[in-house]
Amino acid sequence: MSLARRTVLLLVLAPALPLAAQEASPPPVTPAAGFTALDANGDGVVSRYEYDGDVFSVLDADGDQRLSAAELDAVLGRLAKDGPSASERIVVADLDRDGKLDENELRDAAEMRFTSMDRDGDGNLDEAEFANGFGVRVR
Repeated sequence: MSLARRTVLLLVLAPALPLAAQEASPPPVTPAAGFTALDANGDGVVSRYEYDGDVFSVLDADGDQRLSAAELDAVLGRLAKDGPSASERIVVADLDRDGKLDENELRDAAEMRFTSMDRDGDGNLDEAEFANGFGVRVR
């Protein structure tokens, strides 16, 4: 999975976790690397269009149109030794409470996360807004 897609998924399902708490496998996503990966046109901001993407089909390894904890764990792993498991992170966006995420649940969670990070409401995330989404204070 590309760094850009892992970044979006990480922001959606594990907001504001300190980077120092992340484990080495898979490699941690840093705000700077994630920002650069998502800023496809290099204009210094991440637009809604750049933030949105086809993360779902990449993650849905078994093709059942649902993301399980095992599928998320394969990409994100446990973010901290004592941090939330993939199952615990799913609860945030699992509106029908079936223990898995469908594409709409993931998309809705991504939209809510983008909106919460876009502090100035301009429809774009600058580097400070993006870093703040990782729990890193820049301003």
